[in-house]
Amino acid sequence: MQSNNQKSVILKEFFRKSIHVVSLSIVFIYYYLGKDFTLDFLTLVLCFVLLIDFFRVEKGVKVPIVWKLYRSKEKDKLSGTSYFLIGSIIAISIFSKEVASAAILMTTFGDSAAALVGISYGKRWIKNLPDRAWEGVISEFFVNLVIGYLFLSNWIVALTMALAATIIETLIYKLDDNLIIPLFSGLIGQLVLIAYSSL
Repeated sequence: MQSNNQKSVILKEFFRKSIHVVSLSIVFIYYYLGKDFTLDFLTLVLCFVLLIDFFRVEKGVKVPIVWKLYRSKEKDKLSGTSYFLIGSIIAISIFSKEVASAAILMTTFGDSAAALVGISYGKRWIKNLPDRAWEGVISEFFVNLVIGYLFLSNWIVALTMALAATIIETLIYKLDDNLIIPLFSGLIGQLVLIAYSSL
């Protein structure tokens, strides 16, 4: 049975992760309005988010509505949203549409699955990784795998991207996974796709 404190943590995490649904709009814009428009749009959004980060970090301003969503580790540095936008811009710029879209959604929905399932149902904690539960990791992997296959229709590419995204999310602590996951899972997926296509 979950304590009130745990329920509060789950609700806060759910609300924070729900914002990741915005990643769906990025993919939608990319598919229907094109690469150039998407990059221009994301650059404008990034400038706005960086402006918020500037006032928040440099001036200590508590930006209405959004400031409670920031984690303690984000208080004195760029927000995860900024890193996610940077990662998305780079991914869209250099990877194929399918790989970039899969990598972006793995970053958000895979991470959400790991956090929400781990917090809610985590019982088997990974040794030396005190806040990582196997239940969360496995959930993330399957979510990533489904996302990869939906966009690429290739189990080999989907599997390698899902593994890369899951391993990075599980093991990376100091670097921001919102930047690392779309870049490295996308890079691995693109290389495997090229290799597979050349067979």
